[in-house]
Amino acid sequence: MSLFKKIFSKEKKETLDKGLEKTKTNFFDKLTKAVAGKSSVDEEVLDHLEEVLVASDVGVNTTLKIIKRIEARVARDKYVGTEALNIILREEIASLLSETNLGNETEFTIPADTKPYVIMVVGVNGVGKTTTIGKLASQFKKQGLKVVLGAADTFRAAAIDQLQIWADRTKVPIVRQEMGSDPASVAFDTLTSAVKQNADVVIIDTAGRLHNKVNLMNELTKIKRVMQKVIIDAPHEVLLVLDGSTGQNAFEQAKQFTRATEVTSLAVTKLDGTAKGGVVIGISDQFKIPVKYIGVGEGIDDLQVFNKHEFVDSFFK
Repeated sequence: MSLFKKIFSKEKKETLDKGLEKTKTNFFDKLTKAVAGKSSVDEEVLDHLEEVLVASDVGVNTTLKIIKRIEARVARDKYVGTEALNIILREEIASLLSETNLGNETEFTIPADTKPYVIMVVGVNGVGKTTTIGKLASQFKKQGLKVVLGAADTFRAAAIDQLQIWADRTKVPIVRQEMGSDPASVAFDTLTSAVKQNADVVIIDTAGRLHNKVNLMNELTKIKRVMQKVIIDAPHEVLLVLDGSTGQNAFEQAKQFTRATEVTSLAVTKLDGTAKGGVVIGISDQFKIPVKYIGVGEGIDDLQVFNKHEFVDSFFK
């Protein structure tokens, strides 16, 4: 048994398997049809494989990269049977994920030498941003860490109230102001409070508006600048939350946010309700930003640390 299977709990693995079931079934149903009647991997099989990968929301550029790598292996080995295609695909996808993701983590951790560790969370409304923050707070608290939340999405009363519900549910303190308040002011107060409380982790929610990228960029820049008056190198992480079920739209959101601010990590949510799980592979490859968390269910424990080994294992199981 491989090391990563030993350290990834059985419960988490079962949740991941179940969460990726729709993606896996959809992908392999199409792949089976693509190689039907073929004994070796030839140009026609690769053309069909390309269509399958694109249809699974891996993305055109990443798909072409995978096809090119398989073409090189076929050319080198002269003859590759279709029965070996799953193994080759698995190896090439794992290789792609390895270029961006360390992928060895199994628990929710933060750097031991940074306190408080400040995470600024960005993403459009409706992707599961606030829910992800709540689940993160729960997981960090389970690790024995002291967490403080900041409700800096002040443009929607619902966002503030939703974060309050998660704060109450997880029993962690929250800093909030009235709707329409200056988001940077909320961030400043949150960090000031966290320092006084000797907190380990601070998670700041921000507004998810993309209709005006200039305003978004200015707002996020201001929030960062004001936070740095309290903690000079804050935020230590900018986490972009994407809805995996939107497929190619998630690519577009990633493009817009990476233009508006420096994004250092990704969380891809709602993978359990979609057959578009291939989007994790494409986004990781195209943006060269590590996928840190994935959402594979609605339960509070169904946000998982992304482990590339386990993801590929569940995808090809």
